[in-house]
Amino acid sequence: MIKTIAILGSTGSIGTQTLQVVRQHPDRFRVGMISANSSDTLLVEQAREFHVPHVVICNPDRYAAVRDALPGVAVHQGIDAACELVRRPEIDIVVASMVGFSGLKPPLAAIEAGKTIALANKETLVAAGSLVMELARRCRARILPVDSEHSAIFQCIQGAQGNPVEKIHLTASGGPFRTWPRELISVADKDAALRHPNWSMGSKITIDSATMMNKGFEVIEARWLFDMPLERIHVVVHPESVIHSMVEFRDGAVIAQLGTPDMRIPIALALAFPERLELDGRRLDFSAMKSLTFEEPDYEKFPCLALAGEALRRGGNIPCAMNAANEAAVKAYLEGRIRFYDIPDTIARVMDTIEFKADPCLDDIFSTNDEALRLSAL
Repeated sequence: MIKTIAILGSTGSIGTQTLQVVRQHPDRFRVGMISANSSDTLLVEQAREFHVPHVVICNPDRYAAVRDALPGVAVHQGIDAACELVRRPEIDIVVASMVGFSGLKPPLAAIEAGKTIALANKETLVAAGSLVMELARRCRARILPVDSEHSAIFQCIQGAQGNPVEKIHLTASGGPFRTWPRELISVADKDAALRHPNWSMGSKITIDSATMMNKGFEVIEARWLFDMPLERIHVVVHPESVIHSMVEFRDGAVIAQLGTPDMRIPIALALAFPERLELDGRRLDFSAMKSLTFEEPDYEKFPCLALAGEALRRGGNIPCAMNAANEAAVKAYLEGRIRFYDIPDTIARVMDTIEFKADPCLDDIFSTNDEALRLSAL
């Protein structure tokens, strides 16, 4: 049966790789909706190639250009339009790959409609994990992880045949600054931070990898996706990025998922689950692997990882505030307005300043985000 997918953030890294999977399997998927913030030229190209009936451009300044370039296509403007479209009955799977807190509303709308969510937007669970998972349970929506690490954990659990997981081992590449001394990291510019050794990603997530906040986000996501307390989630630095994550059982056995650093693998699995689709691309060559190495993360060099753990321990609206402060600080760093370690300093200041709400509702999450952005002003 052909599945109809909606791609939120189709012009970004995950979105474009999702379309690569669709391109390779046109007999399995059709694209019912795509959206982008401002990348109107690529959005138009995608709409034409995949004959997409509904297109959303969020930036109002780009709306007229997209509309005029796509006669006969329903072109919509704004997040609210995306929320309405993902609810449509013909949509089977929603790929949530918009970057940032602004990507929270459409996945919530899709969950309310009981859709299957291929989740790549970290902020959905970081900012509102408890609310999102409760909504998914209530609406019988399925959330399938797209992040390579969470997909790996998900795959390992599928092979556990119901045996409870004792511990999650979440692997991290260590980013571009893994071997740098703290003194050099402190003066590193964005060009250095954007040179990730293994993965090709958007600028925001690449900076998050350089600070290791990305791994902190993934710890929070793992807590909600797999109902696992913080003390049973272990981060291990694995610079080769061959093992994408592992799960450990009460008898000491560990199951790991291995593969090349190719995001199309977890994307395709989320789209076709439980089936595995044929994909082109490089395969692991075990004879060429001389060694696989592991080390503990350096919390002094990468304080963002510790801040994420603290946010999860404190709970309530603190993870949301942490996320907003990080968004603001990363933007400032990319614009050259602050230095590298100003990012964790800003996050810590906002977490200590924001009004704590122990049991936030969705309105509290949005107001916390707004207040944290105001407090983050740099």
